[in-house]
Amino acid sequence: MCLSTAYENEMDGKVLMTNVTTVECSDEFVILTDLMGRRLEVTGSLLRASLTDGYVILKVE
Repeated sequence: MCLSTAYENEMDGKVLMTNVTTVECSDEFVILTDLMGRRLEVTGSLLRASLTDGYVILKVE
């Protein structure tokens, strides 16, 4: 199972969520869900993701 850490704007940015299992994108929002089923809705867009390295970077205004 691949789990990721979601960051705000860059790898050294604020950690938004750890143990991310799913990422859903819509026009204005990115919805992150973690291993325990907790959801976080972020206003922004997907900037970059690496499933092998375990990170997701969101562009947050």
